[in-house]
Amino acid sequence: MCTDCVEKEYPDRGNMCLENGSFLLNYACCAECNKRDFVLITNKSTMEEDGEEIITYDHVCTNCHHIIASHEYTFSVVDDYQEYTMLCMLCGKAEDSISVLPDDPRQMAPLF
Repeated sequence: MCTDCVEKEYPDRGNMCLENGSFLLNYACCAECNKRDFVLITNKSTMEEDGEEIITYDHVCTNCHHIIASHEYTFSVVDDYQEYTMLCMLCGKAEDSISVLPDDPRQMAPLF
C-alpha cells in the first residue's frame, strides 16, 4: 500500500461500504509513474469464514501496475441485522448495519 498515491489515508466514508470499485476522488496519482489514470482491480478473492463473507482485492495503477491500496469488505448477519464493513487506504473506512426485518426496530418511534 502506498501513502503517496492517495490524498488522505483511510478517509471516513460513514456508512458507504463498497464491495467493488474505487474512490477516485481520493486518488492523487501513482507515486511510481506520476500518472493519474483509471485504477485496476486485481487479486480479487472471496472467502467465507464463520458465516462472514470477506472480499479482498488490490487497487493497481493501470500504467505501471504499482499497488496503490488493498481493499477489504466484509458482510455478515448478526441477530436480525446485516453488518457491512469496509477498510481501504484509497476507499476509506466505513460500517453499516441494516435490519433484515421489514421495519427496523431501531427506527420505530416510541408509542408513549
